Amino acid sequence: MITYQDAVAKLLALGHELHDTPSNKFDLAHVRLMLDALSHPERRFVSVLIAGTNGKGSTAATLESILRAAGHRTALYTSPHLERVNERIRVEGEEISDSEFAAVYERVADVVQELLALGVLPWHPSFFEMLTAMAFEYFAMRDVQLAVLEVGMGGRLDATNVVDPIVAVITDIALDHQKFLGDTIAQIAHEKAGIIRPGGVVVTLPQHPEANDVIGNTILDRGATAISAVPYVPPVSPGAASVFADDRRPTTDDLSSSARNRYPLQVLGSQILVDSPLLGRHQLRNIALAIAAAEQVNNFGHRVSAQDIERGIRNTHWTGRFQSMQPEDWPEIILDVAHNPAGAWALRSTLSEYAADRPLTFVFGAMRDKAIGEIAEILFPLASHVVATRARNPRSASPEEVRQAASRAAADIELAGSVPAALARARELTPKDGLIVVTGSIYLVGEVLGELKASAAVSKSIAE
Repeated sequence: MITYQDAVAKLLALGHELHDTPSNKFDLAHVRLMLDALSHPERRFVSVLIAGTNGKGSTAATLESILRAAGHRTALYTSPHLERVNERIRVEGEEISDSEFAAVYERVADVVQELLALGVLPWHPSFFEMLTAMAFEYFAMRDVQLAVLEVGMGGRLDATNVVDPIVAVITDIALDHQKFLGDTIAQIAHEKAGIIRPGGVVVTLPQHPEANDVIGNTILDRGATAISAVPYVPPVSPGAASVFADDRRPTTDDLSSSARNRYPLQVLGSQILVDSPLLGRHQLRNIALAIAAAEQVNNFGHRVSAQDIERGIRNTHWTGRFQSMQPEDWPEIILDVAHNPAGAWALRSTLSEYAADRPLTFVFGAMRDKAIGEIAEILFPLASHVVATRARNPRSASPEEVRQAASRAAADIELAGSVPAALARARELTPKDGLIVVTGSIYLVGEVLGELKASAAVSKSIAE
């Protein structure tokens, strides 16, 4: 039997999920060959497939929580992960265990080796293709009824797109991964719209005109049914939605904030109270998409009530998205993934409401291929201090590269060679009533989350 550590090491040895040569990733025929050899696990559960540039993870997490609240045996597949690869594969809210991960990896790896030996596969599947096959196999083994699947990148040729979803969801589309998806909104939207099935159901919201045109034309060409989530987006005029709890400052409860997105809404003929831990005006759109998708799942015979929707939204857990933490004797820390300009604008909007006039210190790190300069121009003018650092990832831009790319946005950017050093310096720079904002790459946010959890555990141990 292979160990969990060996399974993870072998997956990582395949290289990052975004290859320099996209042909290795973008070939659904090879994924289908793998799944055929595994007796098509993806056909043994019902799926909802979610594509988009920003918000697809939040939408997926909210929808899965709603379906689980309705009593269905659910699965959730997301990417990338914050701390451990197991986070990507969940059944009924629980991550796949280490022993299960190793066993499923071995099953898929053995099948792949047979296909390679027979010449059926011309090369070894990528990290993401392997992990997707593992997720489908695990979901089938666990007798999942409904699986919510987040597209890894793009849609048309993403490994997840081998399923036949009862509902497709397209979240907001923006420029990202241009090397693989195209240099314009229209080109990227074409890839995302690849999840739309002939005669299928598509849930979406109005967005960038170029994206709207592509999505609309694809729906018409394929005879699909378009479902707008607009009825579930609340008004954003003053007083229409209570975006934060009455006490805007967080309480220390497992290092989490008590702030919520709260507003009344008519759903399935009943009024519910949307009470979501996912903060920011942009999350109103993601919550609306999840509600509209749940309503469509209900129309396919998988019962979901208004009360299930209310309860599922309330119990949604999605780490690293405007997540507040406050370790003892620290200023409040906000963790938020913002790895493209659209994500940076969403963070800036939320900070403008949440932080008021509090002094901000940004701890920032990003992958080398991201629009660092543009992200910096959006965020850094808000800050009293900026500390540039890098996550433990070979694709990370160095602190010096961040400072050079962001030179127009901030004259004084401090450099820290590691995440612990960056956190320590941010703590020194930020007054107790200030806010440390950790943002940029998901890998940076994940690493900081691990550091904070470790320091909290150490403090607790010392106190005991």
